[in-house]
Amino acid sequence: MRRVLWCWSIVAIGIGLVAVAGCVRAGEWTSRFLMEGDELVSSGRNPYFILEPGYQLVLEGGGTQLIITVLNETKIVDGVETRVVEERETKNGQLIEVARNYFAISRRTNDVFYFGEDVDMYKDGKVVNHDGSWLSGVNGGKFGLMMPGRPLVKASYYQEVVPEVAMDRATIVSTTETVKTPAGEFTNCLKMEETTPLQRLTEYKYYAPGIGMVSDGTMKLVRAGKVAAAKTGGER
Repeated sequence: MRRVLWCWSIVAIGIGLVAVAGCVRAGEWTSRFLMEGDELVSSGRNPYFILEPGYQLVLEGGGTQLIITVLNETKIVDGVETRVVEERETKNGQLIEVARNYFAISRRTNDVFYFGEDVDMYKDGKVVNHDGSWLSGVNGGKFGLMMPGRPLVKASYYQEVVPEVAMDRATIVSTTETVKTPAGEFTNCLKMEETTPLQRLTEYKYYAPGIGMVSDGTMKLVRAGKVAAAKTGGER
């Protein structure tokens, strides 16, 4: 079968780097993304990922609730101003995890990049560990691609690159899925397969155009939109 090329121009962070165009072969795991520093910003949106302060998604299923909120906060990570996106997960009403994720988006391509997360894991109302925490530029960590601005079927890439800590990777399976949720029925959804070489685990997530993630395993979207409760603040 003829191999398909997935090509896009993205930016690279670092001293003395110049603009280049990157080409990625569909089906190969891409882990390096070249870019120009001035193209990354902390707010914006692409068809499947909204990075605007106050935007919130609420998913529920199997006794679990996940609230994803784009905060009015930024953090400098690896020399880049990133947007803080909080994920708050509860199980049967008990808080089990709060993660502060750091994203930036290319103004030219609308590719969304993932620069790390600070994680608090809870048990009986107390923080018990910070498993899964990582930052690009720290202890060998490198940022990854969270959501391409123009997803192509079979494109495969790393979302996070931290050896022995976080090596999540994604493959675009389809962009024509229909997903039914308590919040409504969504068409032309993107289906993403997520795996990691650190363990035998395969997960599927679905993203609706103009909305974002509408399905994550057993959890389905129940509410999406702007909220007034997004935290205010600045760089941390």
